[in-house]
Amino acid sequence: MGLTPTFDATDHAIVEQLRLNGRATNQQIAEELGLTATTVSSRIKRLEDSDQMRVVAVSDFSAHGFDFLMKLAISVDGRPASEVAAALAEFPEIFAVHLVTGRYDIDALVALREFDELQHLLLDKVSQVRGISSLAPSIVVDIVKYQFDVAPIEKQD
Repeated sequence: MGLTPTFDATDHAIVEQLRLNGRATNQQIAEELGLTATTVSSRIKRLEDSDQMRVVAVSDFSAHGFDFLMKLAISVDGRPASEVAAALAEFPEIFAVHLVTGRYDIDALVALREFDELQHLLLDKVSQVRGISSLAPSIVVDIVKYQFDVAPIEKQD
């Protein structure tokens, strides 16, 4: 297995520019940072090829009509939690599924357009997944912070 390429201050600055504006061109980033567009392009390619960075589009829940967010804490019995998690991940209303430690085995994040969809999701879909022994839904009343960074990047000294 090869070594992971280094991530230096220039790489960090490029990533920060993309965080500010994911649609910025290599030329715009280069001008902002005092680099050439070729340097920016080659660094972005290296970071993507080494799986250190991925450029993705992130959309706002409410902009797409999803005004109801909820977390489901799920206990599992009689079936591996990973199998239950995989089954839950198939539901389009569930946008994230995590295997966790603690009181529950799985956390799932749900986005619905209306509160009225909740009953159908919980009773007709989620509760029918074999292996779920209990559900503890929590309704999101306000999003204080939602930062879609896959991993925080520490600034290099």
